[in-house]
Amino acid sequence: MNSRLDHDSTFDLVVIGGGVNGAGIARDAAGRGYKVLLVEKEDLASATSSASTKLIHGGLRYLEYFEFRLVREALIEREVLLRAAPHIIWPLRFVLPHCPDHRPLWLIRLGLFIYDHLGGRRFLPGCETINLANHVAGHPLKRSLSKAFVYSDCWVQDSRLVVLNALDAAERGATVRTRTECVSARPDGENWRVELADHERGAHYEVEARTLVNATGPWVNEILSERLGRNLRKRVRMVKGSHIVVPRIFDHDYPYIFQNIDGRIVFAIPYENDFTLIGTTDEDYEGDPGLASNSEGETVYLCSVVNEYLATEVKPSQVVWSYAGVRPLYDDAAENASAATRDYVFDVEGGGDQPVLLSVFGGKLTTYRRLAEHAMEKLEEILGRKSSSWTASAPLPGGDIAGADFEAALSEFKAQYPWLPAGQAFRYLRNYGTRAHRIIGEARSLADLGECFGGDLYVAELRYLVEKEWVRKAEDLLWRRSKLGLHLDDDAQSRVSAWLLSQDESGGQPTPQTGAAV
Repeated sequence: MNSRLDHDSTFDLVVIGGGVNGAGIARDAAGRGYKVLLVEKEDLASATSSASTKLIHGGLRYLEYFEFRLVREALIEREVLLRAAPHIIWPLRFVLPHCPDHRPLWLIRLGLFIYDHLGGRRFLPGCETINLANHVAGHPLKRSLSKAFVYSDCWVQDSRLVVLNALDAAERGATVRTRTECVSARPDGENWRVELADHERGAHYEVEARTLVNATGPWVNEILSERLGRNLRKRVRMVKGSHIVVPRIFDHDYPYIFQNIDGRIVFAIPYENDFTLIGTTDEDYEGDPGLASNSEGETVYLCSVVNEYLATEVKPSQVVWSYAGVRPLYDDAAENASAATRDYVFDVEGGGDQPVLLSVFGGKLTTYRRLAEHAMEKLEEILGRKSSSWTASAPLPGGDIAGADFEAALSEFKAQYPWLPAGQAFRYLRNYGTRAHRIIGEARSLADLGECFGGDLYVAELRYLVEKEWVRKAEDLLWRRSKLGLHLDDDAQSRVSAWLLSQDESGGQPTPQTGAAV
């Protein structure tokens, strides 16, 4: 589908950065008929976009900072994305216990009323008040807590959201190159001449583009100053958010949002069936964003917040996995990291007889689609072109589930493949939606799926991920395309790594010149 890249390849847009914003812009542009190249120096979603709290939400606490436009846009997008990807996005009912020492009752009620009505909610249920003494959500909490509020938001498999946007972009004609770094870019008449380094193959080459999009998240200023030689006109504030994962600490499916005395909030969310995800922190960060990690102090902080509410304490020694990411927030000079805006800002240069450069500052996972739409509107205004917005009603790959009814689709899927174990059928449909059929192919039994690496991971799924979703290394599969790293032992993970290496050495993997085989 994708032509070979060589020195005389010319594109309408080159997008630098394979996170959610870069993949979203590449998808939107490709769907409008532009010739697009998306490059990412590592794997897709290898940094900030895979280190979120994994929520599609309006951001209840942002109301305190009067971010009404951002919250409204995010609340509208919440239901747009739910319809577009009902396999990787699903509703949750969050429990907010009321603690008199924190935000007053009237403020919480007002905030939830606004939250329910600001975004024109259509499908998700509204807020309700519950008595914790006779509700399942009260069981793991301290008996001193008697009242709570329950409201709606959504969960997302964040890394898969990025991959599906890149996959849709590729299927609409974009060229997607992972492990490919932008070394430099310089104006050459009306175009950019972009030097790229293919780290997987040890090759360098150049391409040309009328427009360059810098969607590199926390590296946005580094790209501008060191790779493009531009003066910095806007600044990014790097804020680290860390999360911990512990064995499941409650037996129901309600997630919690806990208030802390410092004004921050911490979530405790059912995770991967057997675990609970706790996060996040907000700390200003300096240094290489790629080296961010959870600190011992952050682990202690997260445990201390949830322990203010739980009857049985969570201890740092229970942590089985942790991760940290650096959020590239637009620097609005807020006094503390928690108050910094999550809105996005564009910096645009060029036009006329000059090549165009658009840099993205800030943003949040929930609003990536609107950010991409706004970016294309801004670029088309400069370029004097006009095309129609289209992503609001288009499902992501695998999301074309009838009526966006996941449960009905799951029942049908299980009936179609009765030999699949129930847990495996659920995981296939939850990860791949209607594309799960492509993994199974003509298989009529588990043996037909090939070698089993452990759990329910078979070679048929690995082949699909290599051929369709740019998987090259074990960590791509174990921690981004899935979270099987939490479920497979060291031996199984080593076997996955060895299989991928054997495919690379035998030429079984698609090269970066052919991209995804779709």
